Amino acid sequence: RRTSLSRAHENLRPVNPIGGVEFPGLVMDTWDPTTKSTLTQIPLLSVKAGPRDGGAWTQRLKEEYKALITYTSMNKSKDNDWFRISAANPEGTRWTGKCWYVHNLLKYEFDLQFDIPVTYPATAPEIELPQLDGKTQKMYRGGKICLTVHFKPLWAKNCPRFGIAHALCLGLAPWLAAEIPILVDSGMVKHKDDAASSAESS
Repeated sequence: RRTSLSRAHENLRPVNPIGGVEFPGLVMDTWDPTTKSTLTQIPLLSVKAGPRDGGAWTQRLKEEYKALITYTSMNKSKDNDWFRISAANPEGTRWTGKCWYVHNLLKYEFDLQFDIPVTYPATAPEIELPQLDGKTQKMYRGGKICLTVHFKPLWAKNCPRFGIAHALCLGLAPWLAAEIPILVDSGMVKHKDDAASSAESS
């Protein structure tokens, strides 16, 4: 007779990779089918190198850009273009850009930034939306978004194959979809046109 603990252990076993991406059993249902489908189409990376690894890091950056370009092109082809990002320094350790989310036919745009950890790619970057700092509980100080508890195990399972594009797909995209409608409907986030008209009338 199987115990509940043994059944839980079965759920934790890795399932067959989907598109080369390994999903631990309990992680499969965390992301919607569209996100998982998109994830499997982003090129996987092969160079295991971080910012302190010299030439190997340069090769890693080339892979990062290739994956980001593919992901961006894929989004555009599906009429779901939602971010722009690039390295803000020659070393490729600081990244900045914009992300946006459409809610009730209005586009809400935010600054996007993060640093590459010294222990990357073993450690995922902490994505920051500084304009939303302090406006939601699903965020750490400095505007760093809270990721699902299933993100880290999935990232670790797929190191070094996951990169910046995968972090945006699995981390930021679901966060925006979950949080921005709530922030807008509660009045914590205003559309730029509303904010401008409020400033003019005051």
